[in-house]
Amino acid sequence: MVYIIRPFRTVMQEVRSVKTIVPTHTVMEGGGFQVRRPAAMGSLMSPFLLLDEMGPVDYAPGKAVGAPWHPHRGFETVTYLLQGEMEHEDSSGAKGTLTPGDVQWMTAGKGIIHSEMPTSKMMLEGGMMHGFQIWVNLPAKDKMMNPRYQDISASESPIAQEDGVWARVVAGECLGVESSIDTVIPITYVHVKMEQGSTLNKALDLDLNGMLYVFKGEIEVEGKSVSDGSLALLSNGTTVQVNATQESEFLILAGPEIGEPIARYGPFVMNTREEIIQAIEDYQNGILA
Repeated sequence: MVYIIRPFRTVMQEVRSVKTIVPTHTVMEGGGFQVRRPAAMGSLMSPFLLLDEMGPVDYAPGKAVGAPWHPHRGFETVTYLLQGEMEHEDSSGAKGTLTPGDVQWMTAGKGIIHSEMPTSKMMLEGGMMHGFQIWVNLPAKDKMMNPRYQDISASESPIAQEDGVWARVVAGECLGVESSIDTVIPITYVHVKMEQGSTLNKALDLDLNGMLYVFKGEIEVEGKSVSDGSLALLSNGTTVQVNATQESEFLILAGPEIGEPIARYGPFVMNTREEIIQAIEDYQNGILA
């Protein structure tokens, strides 16, 4: 008797570990506001070009600052506010006010000019300002798309809660809850709060670069501690397990490796030096937006 043994395939869960921990440093941006930023950016974080934690800063009355009118081309800016108030206005005619929990997702595409400033109330009364701005790169085929603006209030931004874990799903999915935000490329952006001793298992597509930015407390991923002010770049895998060794807050970020040349000059992110020169000329000639 001849037995034919057929191969079979089992789907294994590949758990991600911490590949690299990147520290942060404090810099001044815009009109002079303080941000905490990972010290290593660029290809390590693709498709994220920039991760700025704005504050927390407690402004005295009349002292709050923001980012006056400035241009962008070739990528997206995502602003998420935890404390304080800001106003957005851009050359497409979009306007909006950011209050705690609100998200503003601006796709600069072929060009936009915008400002992000404290509200008149924030200027008059002062107060705590704390939030994040993240820059998301666009593939070459989308860099010259028409600009667009998405304003998602805290009440519209979905929240998941389970066994000591709270998560606001800015983009993507977490604990079975999905965001309604429309992203050009598949992006995961989740704000997580965890009680000490709690555990979160978060699925991430295998082909996405994943990272965790901790801004309160300390978490552990596969035996590696990640503390306040650190960005953990994750290995490949289909899931990440996070254990909170302290009461903690962090961001989960994930997106595809774009794998294209990056030419960057200030507020412009393109693929070639010639495209950067064109962006500067377009801005100077008043035809960027």
